[in-house]
Parts: sequence; structure tokens; C-alpha cells
Amino acid sequence: MDKKFVAVNYINCTPEYRERFEELFGSRAKAIDLMPGFLEMHVLKPAKEGDAYLIVSYWETETAFKDWTKSEAFLEGHKRGFADLAQAKAEGRPMPMTSDFKTYEIIAN
Repeated sequence: MDKKFVAVNYINCTPEYRERFEELFGSRAKAIDLMPGFLEMHVLKPAKEGDAYLIVSYWETETAFKDWTKSEAFLEGHKRGFADLAQAKAEGRPMPMTSDFKTYEIIAN
């Protein structure tokens, strides 16, 4: 089996921001879909209030994933969420969401 690279972004949202977060992903630009080495992505909604959303993306290689995170397409795909964070900061409000990336290598299917 070829080894594949997986990135999981754990997103915690304030209760007030959950609907907006889901709207952002429901209307995403899909720029990631065109990136070399991208295989697929799943956006998982937590079953329990207060748990993190999971954004799970599958890549051919770690390099392909890192290239995505440094690309103009990445910035374009995230600009609405980044704008929400900047507005909250400018208004002195707590961040409506936080993000924590972890990466993995698939060793078994």
C-alpha cells in the first residue's frame, strides 16, 4: 500500500459562531480541490455540543499539503474566516474559533 498523508484540523467554535462556520464550509471556494497532490476532504460536525469540528484532508504527500498551506489558493479559500477573526480582534471580542492542525501518515486501511 502506498503511504498517504493526512492533515486534521481541529476547529473549536463558540456556540454563536457554529452556524457561520458551517455556512463558510457549505459555500467554500473549493480551491483545495485543484491543488496538486490533493485527494479528498471530509468536514465532520461534532455530535456533541462543545466538541471540535474536524477537517480531514488526504494528500499524496506531506509536501503537497505544505504547498497548499503556503499557496495563494489557501489564503483565498480562508479569507472569509480570517476576516471574521480579524474583526473580532479589532472589536476586542474573543476569537469565535480556534484551529489546531495535526498531521498523520496512514499505516493501515
